[in-house]
Amino acid sequence: DDVIYTVGRVPNVPRSPSSLAGFVAGRTPEKVDDHTIRFRTRQADPLLPTHMAAVPIIQARLGAGVTTDDFNAGRAAIGTGPYRFVEFVPGSRIVMQRNDAYWGGREPWSRVTMSFLRADPSRVSALLAGDVDVIENVPPTDVARVRGDNRFAVASTLSARVIYFHMDQFRDVTPFIRDTNGNPLPRNPLRDLRVRQALSIGLNRRAMVDVVMEGEAQPAGQLLAPTFFGTSRNLPVPEFNVARARQLLTEAGYPNGFRMTMHGPIGRYTNDTKIIEAAAQMYTRIGIQATVETIPQAAFFSRASTGANGEPEFSFILVGWGSGTGEASESIRGLVGTFNRETGVGAANRGRYSNPAVDRPLQEAFRTVDDTRRGQLLAQSMEAAVNDLGVIPIHYPLNTWGARRGLRLEARSDEYTLARSVRPVQS
Repeated sequence: DDVIYTVGRVPNVPRSPSSLAGFVAGRTPEKVDDHTIRFRTRQADPLLPTHMAAVPIIQARLGAGVTTDDFNAGRAAIGTGPYRFVEFVPGSRIVMQRNDAYWGGREPWSRVTMSFLRADPSRVSALLAGDVDVIENVPPTDVARVRGDNRFAVASTLSARVIYFHMDQFRDVTPFIRDTNGNPLPRNPLRDLRVRQALSIGLNRRAMVDVVMEGEAQPAGQLLAPTFFGTSRNLPVPEFNVARARQLLTEAGYPNGFRMTMHGPIGRYTNDTKIIEAAAQMYTRIGIQATVETIPQAAFFSRASTGANGEPEFSFILVGWGSGTGEASESIRGLVGTFNRETGVGAANRGRYSNPAVDRPLQEAFRTVDDTRRGQLLAQSMEAAVNDLGVIPIHYPLNTWGARRGLRLEARSDEYTLARSVRPVQS
């Protein structure tokens, strides 16, 4: 009953900034008995178990009126996990107590407190002072310092996230791009492939990684690092080329460039403000007068997703996307699949990019059970999206945790910090 209720609720969460609707679309649950569900699908559906595992289950007794407050107070908590909910204080902490009835065995920690220390210096200082045992998101500026101190251990792995630029590709005239005199342009430059190519090769990704990220990332050539399933081996990192970028802008009819406001969130991604500011400086070298406006993340994502009129508001934005399923279909579906509210495809497609050459192999992959063939189809879809620059990938971050000596950490590509990912080192 809880699963059926949850699946029915997912598409109806109002103004969700990151909807899970794509995970339940076309999948109809039927109750067989109290512990058995049959899912009926329109076609073969090899990713159903993977996608359903990404949908947190809540209790049917909550009914239609469940709110954010119900989650914050723990009234919506459900599960058979290793810990029990004790307290959540928004912006401060989550407290959990060990669940001694957990089916997977007894956890080593009787009580766990997760504190929100959003400022990088505060987080590192708390670890160095012994006020906390573990921190996530060790800032790139402090990784070497923590790693070199024998009181601490560091664990790191490549993220399933990509940091990228999304571009308005659905409006004939885009609101935050003007000519060099500040006058409105008669057409949206971002709908021209040559302009998008110029913006891509106008980015020095290696310098971005080495300088801004201090080596704690890898330059990106596609929507997910090529070590993950369904990615392509035919998409190298674009080479930085100022002369060619200027030539492409001239060919597109913008020999003197244009003015562009770039928008991004504050504090959502590691060094997000530094990244967008560095990109703006790089774009001045190819003739684009770029300015930056960063916005608190709650307001940013609301405006970037639905805006005041139900459509994305901005022209050119910095965002990040993590594949919760650990393979390419979720990234392609969410970021560059043609936007469709009913199916959930394109749920995070804030540029409303649309390309049949992306959609066709993606849809075929969704119904292809054979892993090898599905991987090939996803790579084909990825290549179509990246070669057409549906988005501009920048880099893949490294996920890095620090802990006091005596603890063993599991570094996760999905960026989750879990109590069960921390274990005492056996003496």
